[in-house]
Amino acid sequence: MKKTKARSAPVPTARDLPSIWLCGDVHGRFDHLTEAVLQSAPSQRPAALVLLGDLQAQRPLEVELAAILEHTEVWFIPGNHDTDTDEDHDHLFCSALAGRNLHGRVVEIAGVRIAGLGGVFRGQVWMPPGPHEVESARAYVAHIGRGNRWRDGLPRRHRSTIFPAEYQALSRQRADVLVTHEAPSCHPHGFAVLDALGQRLGVRRAFHGHHHDQLDYQAEWSRLGFEAHGVGLRGITALDGRVIRPGELDGR
Repeated sequence: MKKTKARSAPVPTARDLPSIWLCGDVHGRFDHLTEAVLQSAPSQRPAALVLLGDLQAQRPLEVELAAILEHTEVWFIPGNHDTDTDEDHDHLFCSALAGRNLHGRVVEIAGVRIAGLGGVFRGQVWMPPGPHEVESARAYVAHIGRGNRWRDGLPRRHRSTIFPAEYQALSRQRADVLVTHEAPSCHPHGFAVLDALGQRLGVRRAFHGHHHDQLDYQAEWSRLGFEAHGVGLRGITALDGRVIRPGELDGR
């Protein structure tokens, strides 16, 4: 009997992708998100929003986004400014939506496996491509004196720092999409270690915030091995790369 060759699963086209919106740094303003969701026809509303850091919520996150929580899922990664003050921290990490933090894990959202790496690289811990100063948050806390701890643990500022142990643990998983606050190397201020992370995860797309711009990376996609997209200040980009709302500084 002639053996038939197994067919590989078809690669999804942009048209096949679920409606997930990636949202650039909001820095305390959420009205544009609620308006974009509520003004969309019910059939065109996103299955989920993923906020790419620097939320700086003025109230607990579930209060800021109360108007849309019954219409779409909300997920996030933290940015460097989300630990600037106690309020910035608590309105995010102590909110009713704290469990929607994607940092350091892979979660299936609307059928898409999304990996998250929030925060930024800091020289006291790790500034690639240089070697790291400390491996993990636990090691950092053990190294500092009790007087330097915040709430008897990691200093608040470093609760938005990328630790090598978190990066390595995430790199051992598999995902379809990577969301980060920092940018990969296609951005002038990006990092090659995020290229490597996307490649190890096997992602087809990656999105980042932080720099408040949206640069054209298409010439870099082949080198990276995945599509990369920056989402500008208070911008919204769909999972297929369509710009739903331009960032406030795009094109400047």
